Amino acid sequence: MFLPFDLPPVVFPGCLVVGLLELLEWWYPPRYGPEWGSGGIFGLKYYRGTLYYTLAFEAEARFLREDGVKVYEFEQVGPLPTSGGDTYNAVDAVDDEIFFGGWVHAPARYMGRSQGRRARISFVNKYSHVHKYNINDDRVELLWRDSIHDEELWAGEVSEIVYDPVNDRLLLARGDGHKNLGVYQLERRGGEAKRLSSRPAYKGAVFYDHVCFDVTDNWVQGVNGVQCVDMVEDKVRILELENSPDRSVDGFPPFYPIVGAAAQSHGRFFLFVRGGVFVGNPLDENVEKIGFVRLFDFGESFYAPRRTMAKSVAGGLLVAFNAYSETLLYPENQLEERFARASNTIVGPSVLVYIAPPMARIVAAFGARVTGFEVVEGKLLIAANNMANTSRHDALPIDAGYRSFTLLSMDSLVNPPPPISFRVYGWQVRTLVFGGIPLWGYREPQLVVKASKDNRLTVYTYTLSLPLQDAEHDTYSIHHGRNVLDLRAYRNSIVAFRLEEDDEKAIIRIDLA
Repeated sequence: MFLPFDLPPVVFPGCLVVGLLELLEWWYPPRYGPEWGSGGIFGLKYYRGTLYYTLAFEAEARFLREDGVKVYEFEQVGPLPTSGGDTYNAVDAVDDEIFFGGWVHAPARYMGRSQGRRARISFVNKYSHVHKYNINDDRVELLWRDSIHDEELWAGEVSEIVYDPVNDRLLLARGDGHKNLGVYQLERRGGEAKRLSSRPAYKGAVFYDHVCFDVTDNWVQGVNGVQCVDMVEDKVRILELENSPDRSVDGFPPFYPIVGAAAQSHGRFFLFVRGGVFVGNPLDENVEKIGFVRLFDFGESFYAPRRTMAKSVAGGLLVAFNAYSETLLYPENQLEERFARASNTIVGPSVLVYIAPPMARIVAAFGARVTGFEVVEGKLLIAANNMANTSRHDALPIDAGYRSFTLLSMDSLVNPPPPISFRVYGWQVRTLVFGGIPLWGYREPQLVVKASKDNRLTVYTYTLSLPLQDAEHDTYSIHHGRNVLDLRAYRNSIVAFRLEEDDEKAIIRIDLA
């Protein structure tokens, strides 16, 4: 169905809004959609005059064209009311078709509260799905769905769709779930999905004549390998990534490298995780070893490139690191208490980062999280949300977030970066390496440490030069009280830090101006 809008669009100062953007709804308040906390605006894709995205948790796929807006509510999966849709940006486009996937409750079942504020939903009607939208016919078709029809468990969500042009098929990543996990193939015309690998995966990208995905056997512990589907020989090659300091440019292993997004650029595979990015050649480490570069790592914090995307823009990579993508309100054990404390401690704004090796530049700063972005009519269209996904017993009958769009000029990629401040606590970083802050474009960067005792601080400096190079380091004395370290000497590089002794009461501020 077509839903024309009679109201004029919101126009941001300095932004020219023309064409199909006049049909865009810029702001979505909380609405009915039983799930955990808030979803977002996902799958943002501009292709052949059509702008597609899915609004979650309302489970509304939207297709904007100059002649109107089509809204699909996933009614082909099951009865209304539906909820969910997509929360990982599973989308690709081929010829005149847009393929989109994810998961959906059809119909949604909110089970209500028990034990005070604790609430839950039923997963009996939760389906993983892949659809296609035909641009010429203006038609949505369900290609495949899968469910295990369990109250508490669910089949692996579709978190990535990558088109295999050699075999004219779709490759699917499935890592979020309890059964039917791994890498799957699906014919473009639909049918049964065939499993190619049983190792759970979240994100992937074409890399030379392969399609490479993460291996995440336990999502809490993070990535432990890369698996690549050979499009020529139809084999799966797996590289195990041991949690070794030898892979890290600063000499310390990543801390809980939970997968966020994947992309390829400059002849390398980039796997963005909580704490940074793995970069290199997973097909043959004799060509180039996979290394780890620390970026926006704040120890026991859930600041991460989660539930967002990495996308090629102007020959580089654009990626978001989010301040508040997932959280937990009602912990029930010691591990969950740590997760709740870490995820609810906001260390700074979400950032949009542009990577053009050896540089990594902060482009913009936003609120809780950026769920997607796309270049549309010469502008950067940004999808954002002010609320996180919640966990376990934190279910709600509505999507609790305020989701919105905004526009940035493409000049943002080369303009001076915005002023930003990060605030980190000693209990979060202890004696871990933290930071990984790109200083390109900042004139007055500084580190402020309010210490409860004398200490030593090491500053690590490095870049995203390819192939990767080991970091350099300098060590400074920290005294009880307020310490200010001028970082101007480290401009045009990435800086990370490490306290020699644990100081749980320390308050650390990274000011960029």
